[in-house]
Amino acid sequence: MNQLLVSRRRLIALGAAGLISRPVSAAETTAAAIDWAMLETALALDIRVVAGAELLLYRKFVREPDLPSDIADLGLRGSINFEVLRYTAPSLILSSPWYTRLEPNLSRIAPVLSMRIHERGRDPYQSAEAAVSELGRRFGREAAADTLIAATRDELATTARLLSTARQPPLFVISIGDPRHFRVFGADSMVGAVLKRLGLANAWARQTSYSAQAPIDIVTLAESPEAAIVVVSPVPDDAKRTLPESAIWRNLPAVRAGRVMLVDPVNHFGGLPAARRLGRLLGAALTQGAPSLG
Repeated sequence: MNQLLVSRRRLIALGAAGLISRPVSAAETTAAAIDWAMLETALALDIRVVAGAELLLYRKFVREPDLPSDIADLGLRGSINFEVLRYTAPSLILSSPWYTRLEPNLSRIAPVLSMRIHERGRDPYQSAEAAVSELGRRFGREAAADTLIAATRDELATTARLLSTARQPPLFVISIGDPRHFRVFGADSMVGAVLKRLGLANAWARQTSYSAQAPIDIVTLAESPEAAIVVVSPVPDDAKRTLPESAIWRNLPAVRAGRVMLVDPVNHFGGLPAARRLGRLLGAALTQGAPSLG
């Protein structure tokens, strides 16, 4: 009876992950990704990714590159489904130091490549390029890696030249936690790295936390009256509802001057694909306009 119960649970788990009809050949060179920055990098290199974590949220917050239709969802990044991971039989598991505690169990399934892209006090862009090169080497995609690195540099440089034709304000780039509290991205975030490569000034020049961002309240956004505010989606429903009615928000210099831009979601802690997407979003917002927030 116990064996039947375990088997039934196993079938349910594998069926929910979309795996029952698609076993993976052990001869394939494949990857599974726990970390989203590594996942997006592998996809950008056209590496066959058979499993990834929190894919519903990836589709909401990361957006690109697109996920393959047959990729298995491993569940939460911090508490993955090891049975599903084992069934997909990856050649290599892509992770980061944020998930070090999982590595003993991960390494029983396949070798683990853990790369740190985001670290307090360091520009993550170079680390993101290093991750591209390493994945290219591991999977025989060296030419694709070189192309991705060069294309991203070229695209950011092109956007920088376009933006340089007009005076651009310093930017607070924020995500919203609730109607009074926000997270602002510093120089050691991927946001800060992209701003630098676009020739844009980051209005937040102070210290950040380990995650390259700093918690701030709404009043802090008034400290640089010449700055514009870029809000990275999604915005919580309560903030959408109450911020436009807030006297403090309405009296921020950037809000009064119409210098608030709402951009589509992008992976705050992403790799090179996220840097490229962010550069494109910022370039479009500053040259073509973007929706506001109140």
